[in-house]
Amino acid sequence: MKLPREFYCRDGITVARELLGKILVCETKEGVTKGRIVETEAYMGTVDKAAHSYKNPASKRTRIQLSAGGFAYVYRIYGIHTCMNIVANLPGIPEAVLIRALEPVEGIDLMRRRRGTEDIRKLCSGPGKLCQAMDITMKDYGADLLCDRLFLEDGPVRPEEQILATKRIHIDYAEEAREFLWRFVIKDSPYVSLPPPKA
Repeated sequence: MKLPREFYCRDGITVARELLGKILVCETKEGVTKGRIVETEAYMGTVDKAAHSYKNPASKRTRIQLSAGGFAYVYRIYGIHTCMNIVANLPGIPEAVLIRALEPVEGIDLMRRRRGTEDIRKLCSGPGKLCQAMDITMKDYGADLLCDRLFLEDGPVRPEEQILATKRIHIDYAEEAREFLWRFVIKDSPYVSLPPPKA
């Protein structure tokens, strides 16, 4: 069952935590790929110096974040790697959740061809990797995640003892925001982009 709009129309931190265990689905002419979300990061708009929408949420790049939750915010880093975020919260509140890593569950051979590796742990262990494996591109910017190409399926809610909150990755420029524990991972998952620090 697809996640409903109401799931996404909550604050970004809640959505980031509860996305763990949900299934990201991408349907293409080549076939269907699915991955269980094992790592996310919340970006909290105008109160978060690490967020793309911190200073100018109405920019051409970030304006999709001003929509209701449940749309895809897709961008490139270094002009090469595509990253997928899910818009969260109500219209006018520019929050988003970066999908950092997936556990591949369907279409694994197709993912391997796209990624050029046989190691299942390396197929989706990073935001750029998972977009390549799933064929998520800049054409998916603004996609409604209640439609048929790119969407999320429900999965069991992860109990608190299975979730670890840590600092976000590669945001040293963000001053005090780099200390916020807004990265969420499923404990002991071998599919995360970077193992969390030991407690």
